[in-house]
Amino acid sequence: MAGSEETERPTSPHIALPDEGTTSPKADGQSSPGIRNSKGWDGKLRVERTATLANPEILESEPESDDENVLPGEELPADEDLLDGEDPDIDEIIVSHSRVGSIPALRLERFQKVIRLCLRQNSIQSIDGLAALAPTLQDLDLYDNLISHIRGLDELTHLTSLDLSFNKIKHIKNISHLTKLKEVFFVANKISKIEGLDTLTGLTSLELGSNRIRTLENLDALQNLEELWVAKNKITALDGLAALPKLRLLSIQSNRIRDLSPLAECSTSPTTPYNQIADFNEVERELRDKAALTTVYFEGNPLQLRGPAVYRNKVRLALPQLSQIDATFVKT
Repeated sequence: MAGSEETERPTSPHIALPDEGTTSPKADGQSSPGIRNSKGWDGKLRVERTATLANPEILESEPESDDENVLPGEELPADEDLLDGEDPDIDEIIVSHSRVGSIPALRLERFQKVIRLCLRQNSIQSIDGLAALAPTLQDLDLYDNLISHIRGLDELTHLTSLDLSFNKIKHIKNISHLTKLKEVFFVANKISKIEGLDTLTGLTSLELGSNRIRTLENLDALQNLEELWVAKNKITALDGLAALPKLRLLSIQSNRIRDLSPLAECSTSPTTPYNQIADFNEVERELRDKAALTTVYFEGNPLQLRGPAVYRNKVRLALPQLSQIDATFVKT
Protein backbone atom coordinates (compact mmCIF):
# COMPACT_ATOMS: atom_id res chain seq x y z
CA MET A 1 0.00 0.00 0.00
CA ALA A 2 1.32 3.45 -0.91
CA GLY A 3 2.73 5.44 1.96
CA SER A 4 3.09 2.43 4.24
CA GLU A 5 6.45 0.95 5.16
CA GLU A 6 7.27 -2.04 3.02
CA THR A 7 7.52 -5.34 4.88
CA GLU A 8 11.06 -6.73 4.68
CA ARG A 9 11.02 -10.03 2.87
CA PRO A 10 13.02 -12.92 4.36
CA THR A 11 16.20 -13.55 2.50
CA SER A 12 16.94 -16.85 0.82
CA PRO A 13 20.38 -18.13 -0.03
CA HIS A 14 21.58 -17.02 -3.42
CA ILE A 15 24.78 -16.29 -5.25
CA ALA A 16 25.56 -12.76 -6.42
CA LEU A 17 27.95 -12.58 -9.35
CA PRO A 18 29.98 -9.39 -9.92
CA ASP A 19 28.94 -7.47 -13.03
CA GLU A 20 31.48 -7.90 -15.76
CA GLY A 21 30.46 -5.03 -18.00
CA THR A 22 32.46 -6.42 -20.89
CA THR A 23 32.61 -9.68 -22.73
CA SER A 24 35.20 -12.20 -21.70
CA PRO A 25 38.33 -12.33 -23.87
CA LYS A 26 39.53 -15.47 -25.53
CA ALA A 27 42.58 -17.35 -24.32
CA ASP A 28 44.82 -15.49 -26.77
CA GLY A 29 43.60 -12.09 -25.60
CA GLN A 30 41.39 -11.38 -28.63
CA SER A 31 37.68 -10.61 -28.39
CA SER A 32 35.37 -13.39 -29.47
CA PRO A 33 34.04 -12.72 -32.98
CA GLY A 34 30.59 -13.69 -34.12
CA ILE A 35 26.98 -12.54 -34.39
CA ARG A 36 25.73 -10.18 -31.66
CA ASN A 37 22.34 -8.67 -30.88
CA SER A 38 21.52 -4.97 -30.83
CA LYS A 39 22.93 -4.69 -27.30
CA GLY A 40 26.20 -6.31 -28.23
CA TRP A 41 25.52 -9.72 -26.61
CA ASP A 42 26.74 -12.74 -28.54
CA GLY A 43 24.44 -15.22 -26.78
CA LYS A 44 27.14 -16.70 -24.52
CA LEU A 45 26.95 -16.58 -20.74
CA ARG A 46 30.28 -15.73 -19.12
CA VAL A 47 30.93 -15.67 -15.39
CA GLU A 48 33.95 -14.98 -13.25
CA ARG A 49 35.83 -17.87 -11.68
CA THR A 50 34.93 -16.53 -8.24
CA ALA A 51 31.50 -15.83 -6.79
CA THR A 52 30.36 -13.85 -3.77
CA LEU A 53 27.81 -15.22 -1.35
CA ALA A 54 25.48 -12.28 -0.75
CA ASN A 55 23.94 -13.51 2.49
CA PRO A 56 26.36 -15.89 4.29
CA GLU A 57 24.38 -15.60 7.51
CA ILE A 58 21.67 -17.83 6.04
CA LEU A 59 24.08 -20.78 6.16
CA GLU A 60 24.56 -20.39 9.90
CA SER A 61 20.91 -20.90 10.79
CA GLU A 62 19.74 -24.34 11.88
CA PRO A 63 17.61 -26.17 9.32
CA GLU A 64 13.99 -26.49 10.25
CA SER A 65 13.00 -29.94 11.43
CA ASP A 66 10.13 -31.68 9.72
CA ASP A 67 10.01 -34.63 12.10
CA GLU A 68 6.41 -33.98 13.03
CA ASN A 69 5.37 -34.70 9.44
CA VAL A 70 7.26 -38.01 9.17
CA LEU A 71 5.16 -41.13 9.47
CA PRO A 72 6.53 -43.85 11.75
CA GLY A 73 8.32 -46.59 9.80
CA GLU A 74 7.72 -50.30 10.03
CA GLU A 75 9.31 -51.75 13.14
CA LEU A 76 11.38 -54.81 12.29
CA PRO A 77 11.19 -57.79 14.60
CA ALA A 78 14.25 -59.02 16.45
CA ASP A 79 16.46 -61.34 14.42
CA GLU A 80 15.68 -64.34 16.61
CA ASP A 81 12.00 -64.12 15.70
CA LEU A 82 12.77 -64.78 12.03
CA LEU A 83 13.10 -68.50 12.68
CA ASP A 84 10.31 -68.96 15.19
CA GLY A 85 8.05 -71.78 14.17
CA GLU A 86 10.68 -73.53 12.05
CA ASP A 87 11.04 -77.27 12.48
CA PRO A 88 14.12 -77.88 14.67
CA ASP A 89 15.01 -80.83 12.42
CA ILE A 90 15.30 -78.86 9.18
CA ASP A 91 18.54 -79.37 7.25
CA GLU A 92 18.50 -76.06 5.34
CA ILE A 93 18.04 -72.51 6.63
CA ILE A 94 17.64 -69.62 4.19
CA VAL A 95 17.24 -66.09 5.54
CA SER A 96 18.02 -63.70 2.69
CA HIS A 97 17.51 -59.98 2.33
CA SER A 98 16.09 -59.68 5.84
CA ARG A 99 18.39 -57.06 7.40
CA VAL A 100 19.95 -59.61 9.71
CA GLY A 101 22.77 -57.87 11.56
CA SER A 102 23.86 -60.60 13.97
CA ILE A 103 24.21 -64.33 13.50
CA PRO A 104 24.07 -65.10 17.26
CA ALA A 105 20.72 -63.28 17.46
CA LEU A 106 19.21 -65.98 15.23
CA ARG A 107 19.79 -68.54 18.00
CA LEU A 108 20.85 -71.22 15.53
CA GLU A 109 21.70 -73.63 18.34
CA ARG A 110 18.03 -74.67 18.18
CA PHE A 111 18.75 -76.51 14.94
CA GLN A 112 20.91 -79.62 15.20
CA LYS A 113 20.72 -81.01 11.66
CA VAL A 114 21.50 -78.02 9.44
CA ILE A 115 23.56 -78.90 6.37
CA ARG A 116 23.16 -75.64 4.46
CA LEU A 117 22.95 -72.12 5.91
CA CYS A 118 22.23 -69.22 3.55
CA LEU A 119 22.24 -65.69 4.96
CA ARG A 120 22.64 -63.78 1.71
CA GLN A 121 22.09 -60.03 1.33
CA ASN A 122 21.94 -59.03 4.96
CA SER A 123 23.95 -56.66 7.17
CA ILE A 124 26.22 -59.14 8.93
CA GLN A 125 29.61 -57.70 9.87
CA SER A 126 31.25 -60.65 11.63
CA ILE A 127 31.11 -64.43 11.38
CA ASP A 128 30.24 -65.86 14.77
CA GLY A 129 27.55 -67.90 16.49
CA LEU A 130 27.99 -70.93 14.23
CA ALA A 131 29.76 -73.37 16.55
CA ALA A 132 26.53 -75.22 17.37
CA LEU A 133 26.12 -76.11 13.68
CA ALA A 134 29.66 -77.45 13.29
CA PRO A 135 28.84 -81.20 13.44
CA THR A 136 26.55 -81.04 10.38
CA LEU A 137 27.12 -77.79 8.46
CA GLN A 138 28.59 -78.33 4.97
CA ASP A 139 27.48 -75.28 2.98
CA LEU A 140 27.85 -71.72 4.33
CA ASP A 141 26.63 -68.84 2.16
CA LEU A 142 27.24 -65.28 3.42
CA TYR A 143 27.14 -63.61 0.00
CA ASP A 144 26.59 -59.82 0.00
CA ASN A 145 27.05 -58.78 3.61
CA LEU A 146 29.45 -56.39 5.37
CA ILE A 147 32.16 -58.82 6.44
CA SER A 148 35.73 -57.47 6.55
CA HIS A 149 37.63 -60.39 8.10
CA ILE A 150 37.43 -64.17 7.78
CA ARG A 151 36.96 -65.34 11.34
CA GLY A 152 34.70 -67.62 13.33
CA LEU A 153 35.16 -70.69 11.13
CA ASP A 154 37.48 -72.60 13.47
CA GLU A 155 35.04 -75.40 14.26
CA LEU A 156 33.35 -75.71 10.86
CA THR A 157 35.64 -78.45 9.62
CA HIS A 158 32.93 -80.24 7.64
CA LEU A 159 32.40 -77.37 5.21
CA THR A 160 32.55 -78.31 1.54
CA SER A 161 31.30 -74.98 0.15
CA LEU A 162 32.04 -71.45 1.39
CA ASP A 163 30.67 -68.31 -0.26
CA LEU A 164 31.90 -64.94 1.02
CA SER A 165 31.40 -63.04 -2.22
CA PHE A 166 30.44 -59.35 -2.25
CA ASN A 167 31.87 -58.45 1.13
CA LYS A 168 34.82 -56.29 2.20
CA ILE A 169 37.50 -58.94 2.66
CA LYS A 170 41.11 -57.96 1.91
CA HIS A 171 43.00 -61.12 2.90
CA ILE A 172 42.36 -64.85 2.53
CA LYS A 173 43.04 -66.10 6.03
CA ASN A 174 41.87 -68.59 8.64
CA ILE A 175 40.52 -71.24 6.28
CA SER A 176 43.58 -73.51 6.00
CA HIS A 177 41.99 -76.01 8.41
CA LEU A 178 38.87 -76.39 6.22
CA THR A 179 40.42 -79.22 4.25
CA LYS A 180 37.10 -80.65 3.05
CA LEU A 181 36.28 -77.58 0.99
CA LYS A 182 35.42 -78.26 -2.65
CA GLU A 183 34.15 -74.82 -3.64
CA VAL A 184 35.27 -71.37 -2.47
CA PHE A 185 33.72 -68.11 -3.65
CA PHE A 186 35.42 -64.79 -2.88
CA VAL A 187 34.00 -62.77 -5.77
CA ALA A 188 33.89 -58.96 -5.55
CA ASN A 189 35.93 -58.34 -2.44
CA LYS A 190 39.15 -56.33 -2.01
CA ILE A 191 41.61 -59.21 -2.26
CA SER A 192 44.99 -58.36 -3.80
CA LYS A 193 46.86 -61.64 -3.29
CA ILE A 194 46.05 -65.34 -3.66
CA GLU A 195 47.18 -66.93 -0.40
CA GLY A 196 46.16 -69.23 2.42
CA LEU A 197 44.97 -72.06 0.18
CA ASP A 198 47.90 -74.49 0.29
CA THR A 199 46.15 -77.05 2.49
CA LEU A 200 42.91 -77.09 0.52
CA THR A 201 44.06 -79.86 -1.77
CA GLY A 202 40.54 -81.11 -2.43
CA LEU A 203 39.40 -77.80 -3.91
CA THR A 204 37.79 -78.18 -7.35
CA SER A 205 36.45 -74.66 -7.93
CA LEU A 206 37.94 -71.31 -6.90
CA GLU A 207 36.20 -68.04 -7.73
CA LEU A 208 38.16 -64.80 -7.24
CA GLY A 209 36.62 -62.56 -9.88
CA SER A 210 36.31 -58.79 -9.44
CA ASN A 211 39.11 -58.34 -6.93
CA ARG A 212 42.51 -56.60 -7.08
CA ILE A 213 44.73 -59.56 -7.92
CA ARG A 214 47.79 -58.90 -10.12
CA THR A 215 49.52 -62.29 -10.09
CA LEU A 216 48.44 -65.92 -10.34
CA GLU A 217 50.41 -67.42 -7.48
CA ASN A 218 50.30 -69.94 -4.63
CA LEU A 219 48.15 -72.37 -6.61
CA ASP A 220 50.59 -75.28 -6.98
CA ALA A 221 49.07 -77.32 -4.15
CA LEU A 222 45.60 -77.31 -5.71
CA GLN A 223 46.14 -80.45 -7.75
CA ASN A 224 42.42 -81.19 -8.01
CA LEU A 225 41.37 -77.71 -9.13
CA GLU A 226 39.13 -77.90 -12.19
CA GLU A 227 37.75 -74.35 -12.41
CA LEU A 228 39.58 -71.08 -11.78
CA TRP A 229 37.63 -67.84 -12.08
CA VAL A 230 39.77 -64.69 -11.93
CA ALA A 231 37.96 -62.33 -14.31
CA LYS A 232 38.01 -58.57 -13.74
CA ASN A 233 41.29 -58.33 -11.87
CA LYS A 234 44.61 -56.76 -12.86
CA ILE A 235 46.44 -59.90 -13.96
CA THR A 236 49.12 -59.43 -16.61
CA ALA A 237 50.51 -62.96 -17.04
CA LEU A 238 49.26 -66.56 -17.01
CA ASP A 239 52.17 -68.03 -15.08
CA GLY A 240 51.66 -70.95 -12.72
CA LEU A 241 48.87 -72.74 -14.56
CA ALA A 242 50.98 -75.66 -15.74
CA ALA A 243 51.03 -76.96 -12.16
CA LEU A 244 47.26 -77.52 -12.25
CA PRO A 245 46.84 -80.82 -14.11
CA LYS A 246 43.04 -81.04 -13.81
CA LEU A 247 42.23 -77.45 -14.72
CA ARG A 248 39.63 -77.48 -17.48
CA LEU A 249 38.02 -74.04 -17.17
CA LEU A 250 39.94 -70.77 -16.86
CA SER A 251 37.98 -67.52 -16.72
CA ILE A 252 40.40 -64.60 -17.17
CA GLN A 253 38.34 -62.05 -19.09
CA SER A 254 38.79 -58.34 -18.42
CA ASN A 255 42.40 -58.52 -17.27
CA ARG A 256 45.62 -57.32 -18.90
CA ILE A 257 46.81 -60.53 -20.57
CA ARG A 258 49.01 -60.17 -23.66
CA ASP A 259 50.81 -63.52 -23.85
CA LEU A 260 49.09 -66.88 -24.35
CA SER A 261 52.24 -68.99 -24.37
CA PRO A 262 51.74 -70.35 -20.80
CA LEU A 263 48.57 -72.05 -22.07
CA ALA A 264 50.65 -74.28 -24.32
CA GLU A 265 51.29 -76.57 -21.35
CA CYS A 266 47.69 -76.57 -20.15
CA SER A 267 44.69 -78.57 -21.27
CA THR A 268 42.32 -75.88 -20.07
CA SER A 269 39.70 -74.05 -22.10
CA PRO A 270 40.50 -70.34 -21.58
CA THR A 271 37.88 -67.61 -21.40
CA THR A 272 39.89 -64.56 -22.44
CA PRO A 273 37.66 -61.70 -23.65
CA TYR A 274 38.63 -58.10 -22.91
CA ASN A 275 42.35 -58.57 -22.50
CA GLN A 276 45.28 -57.40 -24.64
CA ILE A 277 45.65 -60.35 -27.05
CA ALA A 278 46.54 -58.96 -30.46
CA ASP A 279 48.36 -61.61 -32.51
CA PHE A 280 46.52 -64.29 -34.51
CA ASN A 281 49.81 -66.06 -35.14
CA GLU A 282 50.31 -66.47 -31.40
CA VAL A 283 46.78 -67.82 -30.99
CA GLU A 284 47.48 -70.42 -33.66
CA ARG A 285 50.91 -71.29 -32.31
CA GLU A 286 49.77 -71.83 -28.72
CA LEU A 287 46.31 -73.32 -29.19
CA ARG A 288 46.12 -75.09 -32.56
CA ASP A 289 47.34 -78.46 -31.26
CA LYS A 290 44.76 -78.59 -28.46
CA ALA A 291 42.28 -81.00 -29.98
CA ALA A 292 40.01 -80.85 -26.94
CA LEU A 293 39.69 -77.07 -27.22
CA THR A 294 36.26 -76.41 -28.73
CA THR A 295 35.36 -72.93 -27.43
CA VAL A 296 37.30 -69.66 -27.21
CA TYR A 297 36.36 -66.14 -26.17
CA PHE A 298 38.46 -63.35 -27.69
CA GLU A 299 35.81 -60.63 -27.86
CA GLY A 300 37.09 -57.22 -26.79
CA ASN A 301 40.74 -58.06 -27.48
CA PRO A 302 42.75 -56.05 -30.03
CA LEU A 303 42.67 -58.96 -32.49
CA GLN A 304 38.87 -58.63 -32.58
CA LEU A 305 38.55 -54.87 -32.27
CA ARG A 306 41.00 -54.08 -35.09
CA GLY A 307 39.14 -56.16 -37.66
CA PRO A 308 35.70 -57.24 -36.46
CA ALA A 309 34.54 -58.11 -39.98
CA VAL A 310 37.25 -60.73 -40.53
CA TYR A 311 37.83 -61.70 -36.90
CA ARG A 312 35.75 -64.89 -36.84
CA ASN A 313 37.16 -66.22 -40.10
CA LYS A 314 40.71 -65.67 -38.89
CA VAL A 315 40.02 -67.50 -35.65
CA ARG A 316 38.47 -70.42 -37.56
CA LEU A 317 41.50 -70.67 -39.80
CA ALA A 318 43.86 -70.54 -36.85
CA LEU A 319 41.87 -73.03 -34.75
CA PRO A 320 39.88 -75.35 -37.03
CA GLN A 321 38.89 -77.61 -34.13
CA LEU A 322 36.53 -74.98 -32.67
CA SER A 323 32.78 -75.41 -32.50
CA GLN A 324 32.11 -72.07 -30.80
CA ILE A 325 33.71 -68.62 -31.01
CA ASP A 326 32.57 -66.25 -28.30
CA ALA A 327 28.81 -66.66 -27.89
CA THR A 328 28.19 -67.98 -31.41
CA PHE A 329 28.49 -71.53 -32.69
CA VAL A 330 30.66 -72.17 -35.72
CA LYS A 331 28.76 -73.17 -38.84
CA THR A 332 29.86 -76.48 -40.26
